[in-house]
Amino acid sequence: QVQLVESGGGVVQTGGSLRLSCAASVSDNRYSFNNMGWYRQAPGKQRELVAIIRWNAKTNYGDFVKGRLTISKADAADKVYLQMNSFKPENTAVSYCRAVYEYGFGLTMNDYWGPGTQVTVTS
Repeated sequence: QVQLVESGGGVVQTGGSLRLSCAASVSDNRYSFNNMGWYRQAPGKQRELVAIIRWNAKTNYGDFVKGRLTISKADAADKVYLQMNSFKPENTAVSYCRAVYEYGFGLTMNDYWGPGTQVTVTS
């Protein structure tokens, strides 16, 4: 199995910056990293993509990002960082880490979710 540990959430002022991290703990060597990313869910809104980084370092960002954040991965470990800048009050949301792993090197592909971490932007 794969378990995700999130950190870095908290309170940030308007215009400020925050860095989230997500680390995966893998139960055995037949799990292979495919991609890892972050999603957000604002109050009363549906969960939406923020950013994803893949095994080959290719990245995808949500349309709303507009250049204010960067996702990166530590090569030595299954750990992803999300640097976020220029916060606005409407960015308040719960952020969820999601990881996709191959099992048996292509036998199957599974996704895993972290518990979520609160990001609150103050005016």
